Amino acid sequence: MKSAEIQRDRLRPVTSRGNALVKALRQAATRGEASDDGLVALEGVRLVEEALRSGLRLRAIFFRESAAAAAKRLLPQVSAKTEALMLPDEVFAGASGTENPQGVAALAEPRKSSLEEMLKGDSPLIMAAAGVQDPGNLGTMLRSAEAFGASGALLLEGTVSPFNAKVLRAAAGSLFRLPVVAMKGSAALAAMRQRQVRLLVTSSHKGTPLPETDLKGPLCIFIGNEGAGVPRQIADAVDAAVVIPHSRNVESLNAGVAAAIVLYEAARQRRLAH
Repeated sequence: MKSAEIQRDRLRPVTSRGNALVKALRQAATRGEASDDGLVALEGVRLVEEALRSGLRLRAIFFRESAAAAAKRLLPQVSAKTEALMLPDEVFAGASGTENPQGVAALAEPRKSSLEEMLKGDSPLIMAAAGVQDPGNLGTMLRSAEAFGASGALLLEGTVSPFNAKVLRAAAGSLFRLPVVAMKGSAALAAMRQRQVRLLVTSSHKGTPLPETDLKGPLCIFIGNEGAGVPRQIADAVDAAVVIPHSRNVESLNAGVAAAIVLYEAARQRRLAH
């Protein structure tokens, strides 16, 4: 039997919107959070390929009938234990969370992370998102954290779900590899203090200029809400504030850009120190 025929045989036709896996996909995709079973919705060829490359386990993969080329490309990469479903275009569209789906979606088990994992080593570098609500910003922050060698990311209360479709797209696979833990701000502060991790917060108004700030050693950098900044509880508890020098004509940088700049500078200083 030819390879293409074998791949076609793997696809189970499903026409009912009430199918349990289709319902789980719709729930996870439309809520932008994990399903009741703890599964995350991934949409698009690139994101599914990133998940596979990163070692995530797929519970199921879905193709719309008009996406035969995508099925031919992806099925050889998918474990035989993963259910592969072919859906009519209208059923697929009803389960998808995006306006222009590419005809590919999956239910995946998200990466399991712990605070202990990201605090390993002599000089952990942790990014903490404190009430970041814009999905594009959070995705950019997670992507930057991985790119510049952060050991993990904390998501504090008020922060958008990392499983929001826009976060997943902006993170471009980093969420599948970077340790990410959701915590309350008070718990994060206590945990960092207990482990003697220095605490910094970014500020658009006052603080030590970034080029003059020591970003080496165990460090947690708090990035605040796009409009309100970090909560007072955190601002009052950190060791120092850091400000990114920029034109006075610009009131502030958005959270994604600020995080990328600070993490880049931290990576630069740590590289020079070694």
